Amino acid sequence: MNFTPKFDTEAMETAKKGYEPVTKYMATDLITFKPDDEIGTVISKFNEFQISGAPVLNDRKELIGIISEQDCLRVVLDSVYHNQPVSKHYVKDYMHKDIISVSYDADVVDVANMFLKHRFRRFPVVKDGVLKGQVSKRDILRAALKIKFTTW
Repeated sequence: MNFTPKFDTEAMETAKKGYEPVTKYMATDLITFKPDDEIGTVISKFNEFQISGAPVLNDRKELIGIISEQDCLRVVLDSVYHNQPVSKHYVKDYMHKDIISVSYDADVVDVANMFLKHRFRRFPVVKDGVLKGQVSKRDILRAALKIKFTTW
């Protein structure tokens, strides 16, 4: 009688590389917005939670954009220029729709390379188009403390 054990191939691939998955370090309890939210609400939440950006989700929890402090500053200037209150502006009109996201099965070194290449503060982590979390530069630096380096 032969016995063939089942292996978790995803875990084996990560173990082979020696780098931990980004999912171990990503934030999962995120402040998110909907496209029809008012920018005034966004600014309030940014100040209340001391964050500088957040994902924008549709009704199916799919990632459709990112709204940032920079986007909100554009709203403030547009409001002054057009003499309108900030509340007349909506997330859908100012969010970034061209999103660079991290795959759910990426490792911390893959993401570190992405940060060097793109210069963003954070990346959304998605699986099948659905937001699963967010990873920041600081999360990757935390992970770096656990990376085993080899001398040749």
